[in-house]
Amino acid sequence: MTETNNQAKPIRWRVIGASLGVLFILMILLLVDLQFRGLAWQFMWSKTGEEAPVGQILGTIQWLGNFTRPQPQTKPLVPIAHTDAIPYSINTFLHQEAEEAKREEQLRMITAAGFGWIREEFPWEDLEIDGRGQFTDTRNDYDGDGEADTISSWLKYDNIVDLTEEYGVTMLVRLSNPPTWSRSNPDSSNYAPPDDFDDFVNYAVAVAERYQGRIHYYQVWNEPNIFPEWGNQEPDPIAYTDLLCRTYDALKAVDPDIVVVSGAIAPTQALGGLNYQDLVFLTNMYEAGAGDCFDILAAQGYGLFSGPTDERLRFNQFGYQRHIYYRDIMVQYGDSQKAIWLSEAAWNPVLDAELPPEQIEAFSAYGEVTEAQAARYMPLAYQRAQEDWPWIGQISYWFFTRATDFEANQSFFYFRMAEPDYSAEYPTFTPLPIYFAMQDYIREATTSPTLYTGTHQAESWEITAENPQVVLVEAAQFETAIETNNLVFVAEGTDIRLRIWAENDVQVIRDGTFTEKPIAPARGWQTVTIYQTLWRDNHHFTLESDMPFIVDSISISDRSAKNITLPLLATLAICLIAALQIGRLVLKRR
Repeated sequence: MTETNNQAKPIRWRVIGASLGVLFILMILLLVDLQFRGLAWQFMWSKTGEEAPVGQILGTIQWLGNFTRPQPQTKPLVPIAHTDAIPYSINTFLHQEAEEAKREEQLRMITAAGFGWIREEFPWEDLEIDGRGQFTDTRNDYDGDGEADTISSWLKYDNIVDLTEEYGVTMLVRLSNPPTWSRSNPDSSNYAPPDDFDDFVNYAVAVAERYQGRIHYYQVWNEPNIFPEWGNQEPDPIAYTDLLCRTYDALKAVDPDIVVVSGAIAPTQALGGLNYQDLVFLTNMYEAGAGDCFDILAAQGYGLFSGPTDERLRFNQFGYQRHIYYRDIMVQYGDSQKAIWLSEAAWNPVLDAELPPEQIEAFSAYGEVTEAQAARYMPLAYQRAQEDWPWIGQISYWFFTRATDFEANQSFFYFRMAEPDYSAEYPTFTPLPIYFAMQDYIREATTSPTLYTGTHQAESWEITAENPQVVLVEAAQFETAIETNNLVFVAEGTDIRLRIWAENDVQVIRDGTFTEKPIAPARGWQTVTIYQTLWRDNHHFTLESDMPFIVDSISISDRSAKNITLPLLATLAICLIAALQIGRLVLKRR
């Protein structure tokens, strides 16, 4: 063996030993960081939605797997309809309340928290109760004479509609839950579809005709791909599409301005039996022609076993971000201009239940968090949708409260935002931490709204215009646009573009300072870039002119990652080459 080789061996061992020592120190530093929620913890939380160190490490490995396979195609800059209204919605069970005062108090608290929408069911079984075509209720003896009295089954729902109008709340009405008389099979369960789909259509039409001009949003069914929502039978995407299309056509015939929302797709990986894998179900709906039969796709947005920041994407993993796969399917079938609304979204604070776990049915079915975690997660969920998913419109928190606490032995009861403790002595509902967290978040978000990545219609709630006029304009993205002399918005991104029609100069004011060049006039639509930078930042914009101009949309891009990737790779390559050269020089000197 030569002298050079004898010298090289200890050098290699020293290098290996030093490397292992550095690795050990880094591992200790990482564990300390995770324990005290330092920078590494923050990064892993932002990618995995996990809070425990073990979950974060495993989750980060899974997140890295995103880069080993093709990612869903979402087309975030495509103009998307029905994403312009304020997104804060909540599920209610007003129809279960017998007392008008309880319904009104719920709406008072809901609007006080800042919610502008509710998702409320008008159950078929509670409207067309006594038989086909009979919107009467003969279930109760109201005058105490020992015989059932006949009343209109519409009375309660008339009151609900009146109250929503009084409190300025927009309502998405869920059409579902067939009555027993609509099915011949007694074993089909309470939620099974009717034998004759036209019976369902007639009920939907009756609701739409009664509230024409007052209710504009209807959802056809709920979770058609899982048990028990399609009854004691295998879910059928073709049959559901048939029901959806018939109802869609009938509702549009009543009022073309009605917006039809599909039944919410529920996440499940089952491939047979009483549940139907969600991605396959939606694909088969499209194959059956469902794309022509809804204006908005509905999905569920439960966080389940990870937080709202989870970015892991695997077919067999479910979380708040599951709808990204649905968006991919919509893009594949040419439906990219439609929005997704999350019909139900929440985390389950069952860990703070007063009952022990063994007394709560399906204790772990929806995940397990504390009330404090749920209160932190839900505002982050709304914010992530605003920043990352321009195709998401309304998000309906699940749920405000139930009529009673009789269901406290069931896990789903703990999603509530308020206790069902209204009484004559205490004429309100006790809010839980999630209520105050959402109230604070909505107040801040609506005080200073910001546009993030996506193409936002000028009618969007985040944009303020002086004396705005909604005008029909040829070749507008969704037929209408906003005409004004002054438009104000805050945007965050690297590229900001306007689709504008201006016959006079339009001044652009950024953060209170006029930009160098106004937008020049042109006959017809023009797309104008009013700001561009390498790194994402936030700015306040005002557009103003002596003459009215028309704005169709504002597009925000975030190319930060793309802009920095090439310089970063070049810097790393230079550092690597430099390190190798230094290493060679060190070895030569030894």
